[in-house]
Amino acid sequence: MKYSHVYINSFAYELPPEIISSRELELRLAPLYQKLHIPIGQLASLTGIEDRRWWPLHHRVSDGAITAAKKSLIETGIDINDIGAVIYTGVCRDQHEPATACRIAAKLGIKAHAAIYDLSNACLGALCGILDIANRIELGQIKAGLVVSCESARNIVNISIENMLKNPTITNFAQSVATLTGGSGAVAILLTNGDLDLATDRKHKLIGASLLSATEHNDLCKWGLQEVGHQLQQEFMRTNAVAMLKYGSELAKKTWALFLAQNHWTTDQVDKVICHQVGSANQKQVLNDLNISPKKDFPTYKYLGNMGTVSLPATVAIAHDKGFLNQGEKVGLLGIGSGLNCMMLGVEW
Repeated sequence: MKYSHVYINSFAYELPPEIISSRELELRLAPLYQKLHIPIGQLASLTGIEDRRWWPLHHRVSDGAITAAKKSLIETGIDINDIGAVIYTGVCRDQHEPATACRIAAKLGIKAHAAIYDLSNACLGALCGILDIANRIELGQIKAGLVVSCESARNIVNISIENMLKNPTITNFAQSVATLTGGSGAVAILLTNGDLDLATDRKHKLIGASLLSATEHNDLCKWGLQEVGHQLQQEFMRTNAVAMLKYGSELAKKTWALFLAQNHWTTDQVDKVICHQVGSANQKQVLNDLNISPKKDFPTYKYLGNMGTVSLPATVAIAHDKGFLNQGEKVGLLGIGSGLNCMMLGVEW
């Protein structure tokens, strides 16, 4: 997929106030650690994640998305009448229906002509939202669109810790480690056709998008509901981290080759990359498989954990604010999510 009339004018984000360390989670798991002879510090050692952020109790994910979106609207000064679509892309939602995007659009004052809906594709949600908006702009259907997302890991991590304490086996621990990396945050991405009068000079050109899937691996990571008793259901999350890394890296390698070919780029011509933030092992494996120098990457997992759909765009925003991404550079946004699905976007910064 190639684009000639699509620009990203804003990556805005909001981080929760509560900082939760890996050590704090491990201390809660002390009985399990003692039984399995696991030393405190193993979680950070395995994942490279020392801290993550959580929203306060009873926080609505739509509120986080609204805060990030307002930052984007203020930064760009866009006329609200020019926004033709709002897509909410988080795994976490306020409820099954209506779409979480509806409350967000109402609070932002989005007009009735705009398309308002939720989109779900695991950790690839925000990138899929960008693609949806980009297609609408490229086709001339809308002038601008907003992608928003908010993730909250607090509940699923707490449930997983309770489950591990009730069932203290090495198998249960191994299937739950990935859940413990979960962080929280919110993001908003504004895309336009490049013709609008905005208050910002940020105008990152979307060059193209490449995607591949390996859906035979759809059972490697699951987050949903399971029966725990008569007419009772509880949230659960299970991840085969070893297989996810193996097959995810294989899929990323194939997608990277397609990405370079479709954009007529070489690996050396890609100045910077921003990857989905899973952890140290994943970063090392993927960069090695794609033959990308770690100097070209900007990781945030150490202090933010894995924020799901929010991780990649929030990391882009932070990298920009820190001066890591420079005007004119070729930037690859490399996303992968359970399913397995992989998507890579090429942006001229």
